[in-house]
This record gives sequence, C-alpha cells and structure tokens, in this order.
Amino acid sequence: MEFSNSLIHWYLQNKRDLPWRNTTNPYPIWLSEIMLQQTRVAQGLPYFLSFTDAFPTIFDLANADEEQVLKLWQGLGYYSRARNLHATAKQIAFEFNGEFPPTYKELLKLKGVGEYTAAAIASFSYNEPVAVLDGNVFRVLSRYFNVDSDISLPKTKTEFQQLAQEVLDKKNPAVFNQAIMEFGALQCMPKNPDCNSCVLNSSCAALQHKKVSELPVKSKKTKVTNRYLNYLILKDSDSNYIVQKREGKGIWENLYEFPLLETDFLLSEKDAIDQISKMQFYNQKPSDILILQNEITLHKLSHQHLHIRFFELRFASKLPDSKPFTAIEKLPFPIVIHNFMVSNYFNSH
Repeated sequence: MEFSNSLIHWYLQNKRDLPWRNTTNPYPIWLSEIMLQQTRVAQGLPYFLSFTDAFPTIFDLANADEEQVLKLWQGLGYYSRARNLHATAKQIAFEFNGEFPPTYKELLKLKGVGEYTAAAIASFSYNEPVAVLDGNVFRVLSRYFNVDSDISLPKTKTEFQQLAQEVLDKKNPAVFNQAIMEFGALQCMPKNPDCNSCVLNSSCAALQHKKVSELPVKSKKTKVTNRYLNYLILKDSDSNYIVQKREGKGIWENLYEFPLLETDFLLSEKDAIDQISKMQFYNQKPSDILILQNEITLHKLSHQHLHIRFFELRFASKLPDSKPFTAIEKLPFPIVIHNFMVSNYFNSH
C-alpha cells in the first residue's frame, strides 16, 4: 500500500492537466489512448483537439469519410490506428447505439483495442479494477521491484501483468493507473531519471542495487529494412498533377502518393534519370526530367528507413485524371510527402 499511496499522492500534486483526464466519457478516453500509442503526449495533444473539434461524438466520427479521418491523422504515423479507430467508431455507433462496452473483457473485442487500451478505458471510465501495462508501467515496476526479466518476451508480459494487478489500488483503479503511467512519463524516465527527488527512492530496489540504468531489460532489436523510393511528380501542360491512392496492405494503405519508382538500392542521379526516361506514362514520355532536391530525404520508421527522392516530369500535353494542387492538397498523404509539397515544391510553383 505504501507504493500505491505514494504514487497517488505524487500524481495528485504533479499530474498534467490533459483534456481526457477531466471526464469519464469513454469516447475521448478511447480516442486519446489510441492516439498516444507510440506517440508522446506533446505530439498527440494537438491531434486530439483537432479530432474532438471535427468529431465531437462517436457518431460524428463514425459518419466521417475515411479520407477526412486520415487527413486529420496525417503526421501521427502508424496509420492502421486511424483505420481501426474509424472501423471501431462505426461498430460502436451503429451496433451498440453509441454506447461503449462497459467491461474490460467486452472492450477487448473491439477492433484495434488491445489489453492496455481496454484496461485504460475500463478503469478510467468505469473504475473497473484492472491494471494497465504500458512502457511506462514496465519501467516503474521493473525498477522499483528490481525485476530483470526480458520485457520483449511474451511470458514476461504475463509476469508484469500479475505484478501490476497485485499493486493496483483496487479502491481507486482509475487514479492509480493514471498515477503510475504519469510517474513513468515524468519522473521515472527512460534515461537519467532524477532519483534524488523521487518519492520512492527510499524503497526502490533498482536504486539500492545501482541498476536503474539497466532496467527494464529489453533484448530484442527491431530489424530495420532500407527502401529506396523515387517519387515522380507528373506535371502536365495545364500545370496539373497525377496522384494515386496506395492500394493493398502496408504502412501507407489508403493514403495518396505520386507515382513511384522503387529500386533495390540507391541509384545515382544519372542512373535514376536514365531509368525514368525509358518509362512511359499514358503512352507519353516526359519532355523534361528534373531532380527536385539535392539531398535524399531519410524518413525513419520503426521497421523501415525510407530513402526518398523527388523528380519532376514535365509533359507537353494534358494527362488524364490530373488534378490541380488546390485539389490534391486536401487529400491525406504520408507526412514526408506532404512536408515536401507544402514547404518545398508547390510553394515555388
């Protein structure tokens, strides 16, 4: 009880004032939890405010067009979260009449809702005594109790889930769950935590054993794939452009992009232009090919490093299905392409 009481006391004095904490309404709580997966609060908060402004209720989100959802999500990454979010909104609005399932087990059946998110909604909205387990909680528990099990292993998750459930304040699960996550985010940080000012320093086992920097243990490294993407901006005689929706499964499913030449390795500028000049587009060849930037953009994702280059291909006649920039800027793009469009290319054309 000393552990949970100290955490709650610390939280009530130090918690950030965040909009999803001032309610028990599961809609904004669910929205924030989905957004904050793999995303820091500082980055996610503006998106949360934009979403709740555009979609004040679950029915508004359910009735929205997917492109509108993806456009508002643009820049948050992990776009499957947005597609699942939209699908779940439809399920709740149309199958459950806008009412979220009120228990942890039922919440788990929703698309895109895993154990952590279900526990967060169940405890924050319905005060169900089920412990949350995210990266912050792993870190706090592993250090405080000096648990050196490898958190990348599935069996370790079970071990930590049991430990989290044991220390959970069953009378105040909502406050305790938020307290331990906030403590991990603000106090027991991954690198260089200020242990001298920590309210738990007299009883923290990792501090006593000088193992704070070693915990939690995570051995599994993510294998990173390099990809080489050459985007071709086709500009016709009317100064309109060709964009296409990315089909099939993948990181950018249902987002828009320019025609793409993907290669197995980085081509020299000369080899890239030679290869592009041999391609035909709508039975036409470009009259001119320009390299639009000197440096290759490196866009780092969790499993992929994307080496991106942009070329402009000019055509002497009109291309079918081409669109003006005013039309394509409203479409959802991967953020690396969007940033190039608005900050470099189209501002000068």
